[in-house]
Amino acid sequence: MSINVASMIDHTLLKPEVTKEQIVKLCSEAREYQFASVCVNPYWVETAASELSGSDVKVCTVIGFPLGAGTKETKAFETKDAIEKGAQEIDMVINIGALKSGDEETVEADIRAVVEAAAGKAIVKVIIETCLLTNDEKIIACRLSKQAGADFVKTSTGFSTGGATVEDVALMRLTVGDEMGVKASGGVRSLEDLQAMAEAGATRIGASSGVKIMQGLTSSEDY
Repeated sequence: MSINVASMIDHTLLKPEVTKEQIVKLCSEAREYQFASVCVNPYWVETAASELSGSDVKVCTVIGFPLGAGTKETKAFETKDAIEKGAQEIDMVINIGALKSGDEETVEADIRAVVEAAAGKAIVKVIIETCLLTNDEKIIACRLSKQAGADFVKTSTGFSTGGATVEDVALMRLTVGDEMGVKASGGVRSLEDLQAMAEAGATRIGASSGVKIMQGLTSSEDY
């Protein structure tokens, strides 16, 4: 299995206490290793866009984060605002409560509002927060994400009760097929973790340990 490890990684720093110095360092590391993107909170999008100007590293931000409990209107506004400030990728959290209430119409409309706000300007990854869902709910969330036109489904925020598992990634890949990306996020801390997620069907990895993962990279032709 041959994969370009760096191109799979969204180099992530989402803690509330993050400083500008740390964001600048994150961007510098992303440039050095040529990660797919940096994933930062909306406040830091402009800083990241400036730091990464002229590079191939994308700026990713999070919407409705980390609870997903805002309205579709506020998520759409957040999305447009982030794109205007330089975001090229949008990781949105679904309305988890609506999903668990069986209100599929609201969940799909929630996702579609962000997809339409980002249309032609940014790709959309849908965080379904697998640790809070039953397997049936995970399948429904993936199906609704696909119906709403999202580009990826993503396991986790990293701020709830658990992160990505190989089993969840495999289930998500099985549900969405080959047409969508699958992002594993939360708890992916080593090259071995990344390999396991990739083998299960992940095409992108959200990790704050991107540098450590790259340092663990061997010259094996498998990578």
